Amino acid sequence: MSAPRPGAVASLSFDLSALVRRSVATLYSHLVTRPTGRALRVGIESQLEELGGPALSILDFRQVVVLDYSCADEIVARLLRRFQGDDRPADVYFLARGIAERHREPIEEVLLRHGLALVAELEAGDVALLGHAPDLQRTAWTALEQLGRAQAAQVAAAIAAPSGEAAAALAALADRRVALPGRAAAPYVALTALLRDEAGGA
Repeated sequence: MSAPRPGAVASLSFDLSALVRRSVATLYSHLVTRPTGRALRVGIESQLEELGGPALSILDFRQVVVLDYSCADEIVARLLRRFQGDDRPADVYFLARGIAERHREPIEEVLLRHGLALVAELEAGDVALLGHAPDLQRTAWTALEQLGRAQAAQVAAAIAAPSGEAAAALAALADRRVALPGRAAAPYVALTALLRDEAGGA
């Protein structure tokens, strides 16, 4: 885990391919069967629950060869639901990395089924908001992603929406933990901006 600067957000990356080989003693980078997904999720949760301040958890799929729907449900959907509620054990945001087409279909399916959303870095290098998001939230997320950091008024101007509607969309995105909330004079922050901060501070 990277050490955060004052006021920054720590990041913790999970190589899911390495985790499955350690957790279920297999040579293959295949995330199949619900028990496999559950074993990985429990291991990830135990590490995240030890965190104190805000953190960005990166779920790294780059070396994962096969991902089935049951594993996607256990690892992605259940993790998001566990850390999205008011009773979450730690202040954690999630970003998926290295999402290829073979991963995207099962992840999208379970996210849509549960009404969840997840920020993802795609294998091709683009960034996408996967899962369920109303049109205005998705548009506001795209604008924030392009700006990196922005006040609600800036996003409203970027998407040509009334300021109240833009503010409500951003607040919803923060509640769904696909953006860091703006507090007082602090702007909303795109999750990928945290990665750029880390790269710049390395």
